[in-house]
Amino acid sequence: MAAVHEKYLAPTSIIDADSKIIIDYAMSAIEDAEDHPISKAVRLYYAVRDAIWYDPYIPFYRPEHYRSSHVLKNGRAFCIGKAGLLCAMGRACGIPARLGFADVRNHLATRQLLDYLGSDVFAFHGFTEFYLDGRWVKATPAFNRELCRKARVTPLEFNGREDSIFQPYNEEKKLFMEYVNDHGTFADIPVDRIVDSWKAVYGAERVRQWIASFEKSAGKRKRKLEDEDWVK
Repeated sequence: MAAVHEKYLAPTSIIDADSKIIIDYAMSAIEDAEDHPISKAVRLYYAVRDAIWYDPYIPFYRPEHYRSSHVLKNGRAFCIGKAGLLCAMGRACGIPARLGFADVRNHLATRQLLDYLGSDVFAFHGFTEFYLDGRWVKATPAFNRELCRKARVTPLEFNGREDSIFQPYNEEKKLFMEYVNDHGTFADIPVDRIVDSWKAVYGAERVRQWIASFEKSAGKRKRKLEDEDWVK
């Protein structure tokens, strides 16, 4: 088992757990935690969930867009970048961590985001898995507390012992998230596979237009999810 976990502790060019900025932030997050992996993992989770704002309108087509140190410096990312950052911080603290991916149907997005995607499916949604007390435990740091308030969804908590995945209903008992397709787990972020999946779900031309827009604007954001109109 130790050999299996080696790849889930090792840094990569994307999950750069050996980056000084990652190590420093991770050590700061667990400073007052008990000397136990579960306690540390919980502290890391909240350091990513709320400090990094969820943002679906950022570049997505190159490995450097997902690099954990870049995500931390940028302070904004969508689910994959946030899951990757949490994975990197876990590895920096000696906790085996990997990425999981699934397609989810989002019933409570903003009108503008649904129009942008042309679909209510979030393809290749990313989450983190920590190896804690002899088993893999899911952690989903995607939506920060402020965004959850706007969407009328209870923020996802994480205790290190139970899977933390999107709840099916919001606070008003309306459909929220539905998992529709599991892509499995990975030691690193499979950027090419993600882009190919997005082309299949959203259409190659739509994805090409997104990339062209980012290239033209040098990656600058033109939208803010927090300012948009949530579907009621």
